[in-house]
Amino acid sequence: MPQASTSSRHAHDDDQPMTHKQILEALSGLLLGLFVAILSSTVVSNALPTIISDLHASETAYTWVITATLLAMTVSTPVWGKLSDLFSKKLLVQLGLVIYVLGSCLAGLSHNAGTLITARAIQGIGAGGMTALVQTIIATMIPPRERGRYSGYMGGVFALGTIAGPLIGGAIVDTSWLGWRWCFYVGVPFAVVALVVLQRTLHLPTTKRAVKIDWTGATLVTAAASLLLVWISFAGSKYDWLSWQTAAMLGGSALLWLAFVVVERRTKEPMVPLHLFANRSIALAVVASLLIGVAMYSGTTFLSQYFQLARGDSPTEAGLLTLPMIIGLAAISLLSGQFISRTGRWKGVLVLGGVLTVAGLALMGTARVGTAYGLLAVYMFLIGAGLGMTQQNLVLSVQNQVARSELGSASALVAFMRTLGGAVGVSALGALLAHHVITYITSGLEGIGVGAGATSSGTVPKVSTLPEPVRGVVEAAYGHGVADVFLWSAPVVLLGLVAILFIKEVPLRTANAAAPLEELAADAGVVLLDDDLTGADAGSERLATPAVQAARP
Repeated sequence: MPQASTSSRHAHDDDQPMTHKQILEALSGLLLGLFVAILSSTVVSNALPTIISDLHASETAYTWVITATLLAMTVSTPVWGKLSDLFSKKLLVQLGLVIYVLGSCLAGLSHNAGTLITARAIQGIGAGGMTALVQTIIATMIPPRERGRYSGYMGGVFALGTIAGPLIGGAIVDTSWLGWRWCFYVGVPFAVVALVVLQRTLHLPTTKRAVKIDWTGATLVTAAASLLLVWISFAGSKYDWLSWQTAAMLGGSALLWLAFVVVERRTKEPMVPLHLFANRSIALAVVASLLIGVAMYSGTTFLSQYFQLARGDSPTEAGLLTLPMIIGLAAISLLSGQFISRTGRWKGVLVLGGVLTVAGLALMGTARVGTAYGLLAVYMFLIGAGLGMTQQNLVLSVQNQVARSELGSASALVAFMRTLGGAVGVSALGALLAHHVITYITSGLEGIGVGAGATSSGTVPKVSTLPEPVRGVVEAAYGHGVADVFLWSAPVVLLGLVAILFIKEVPLRTANAAAPLEELAADAGVVLLDDDLTGADAGSERLATPAVQAARP
């Protein structure tokens, strides 16, 4: 304990206020690294129908190309967060970029769906490091009150990556002399530049402590989440929903989750600090992040299928047609960040964001193959605006309520739950889409007197090669099926909105330095309550709990 205390105070003493220019210089490499992470997820969104068709893979493989990345990000994010509390954050974010480059090269060389899914998982490990560490480093450099402003910049970069990714991916697929493999190679130059810029611009104090990483917890959570996702992917196709396989997988996953909780409660350096859940506001923010993650990732994953498979647009056109959602995310993220920085208030922004997301998803659930694009643009803008108000600000609300020494773990916890929600959501909604599409195609073909063998059952079709009567049925099936996916997402995000409503708003702190009360509690291993932190920030000498009183020398 004394060693950790000394390191904490040393970092605190070295922490000097940074000017806006200095912060932007330090952020340049970080935001470029974040752009790389976002690009790795979005560049394949419009290219995937072509990639999966070229590899002769199924709808299940389609969703697993996305899910593998999200699952790897999910399970690696808490590990990166814990490492950032112990070692050089600069070195760790550079390591994440290197892992990402290796995964990208392997993905570009893939010749079957299995290799591609494995490579995407490696990409996810690197991207998980970048997404978790960027938020942690920003929290280290910038006071909470000003953090909303820079979170807006992060939202803008997120939007830029989400805009550029589908457009770049679509253009690559539509360019015959490049081919879809360049969708994975294209991020490598950005990653190399980010490495160089980070080396030149990012300078942070390093905290070193002799601890052990919770590899047992990481293994258990990986196994628990993977088993759950495998069940979701194959239930209803490889075996019945009510079957011994379902019972075995769900029972096994439940036991693994239970073992994970037991391990985390007993280890000295847990991967997921369970004591954070004792704070109701943090627990609710984490739950909201989990549920909103479903909408965050399902939008970019399934909209490309809607425009390409239901409406017959090219990959490039599909990227352009999804711009309303990305513009909504970018513009509203920046505006809400500026508002939060000026006022110090964030809960109203979160509530409005949740309402807009639910409304946009419900409206997208009414879409069909012939729905006017003007209406679709409004629906997509609402989803994007809602996500722009919620995704970064949920992280901000948690960072504002934890000790400086746990910023990395707390930030990673929110990112962990968001990507877990995305992984489970994409997998479950992908399985739902596959089931509904088969049902709609079978019914449609029967309606025109054509046998089900007219389509390549079990694989993602090349709609443009189908004869006209069958093509119309397949397009209608995908239009209706993707709409069902959004309709099912709406009540999930509605539960996230309910969680947001019960979060207690704590005004953002105007200083980033740890308060004396916070340092005493950290040395004693005590978790501060909301009232303790508020009192400390106000300069109060009152110690609200006996445990904290005992921490005073």
